[in-house]
Amino acid sequence: MKDQSIFIKKPAKGRLPSLPFSRVKDKILGKSYTLDITFESDPEIKRLNQLYRKINKPTDILAFPLSKKEGQIVISLNQVKKKAGLFNKSFKSYLGYLLIHGLLHLKGQKHGKMMEILEKKWSNYFHF
Repeated sequence: MKDQSIFIKKPAKGRLPSLPFSRVKDKILGKSYTLDITFESDPEIKRLNQLYRKINKPTDILAFPLSKKEGQIVISLNQVKKKAGLFNKSFKSYLGYLLIHGLLHLKGQKHGKMMEILEKKWSNYFHF
């Protein structure tokens, strides 16, 4: 049976690595949380980053909480590929880390020491 609490819009170009998107979402946000994950081009994520964060450059991930039980994550696979090496991670490992990062933002977590602790905890749990 297909999980109806997560909707993934796959990229038009490129291949999406196999990650347990639903399992990660369920562990961090709960099974009843509805999540959209969209993979966008650099120009589109740049536009969204400018619109919502006033930063005029592409980013790797944006997270938008829509309600307490619903949110959206937008990811640029091109930016993930570019930045993975900067963090000494493989493409798949960095994408998994970003998924956790975005989910923690949807849960209300802000950048800082506690977020870093939770990112490490969940990254170790899922072994990306």
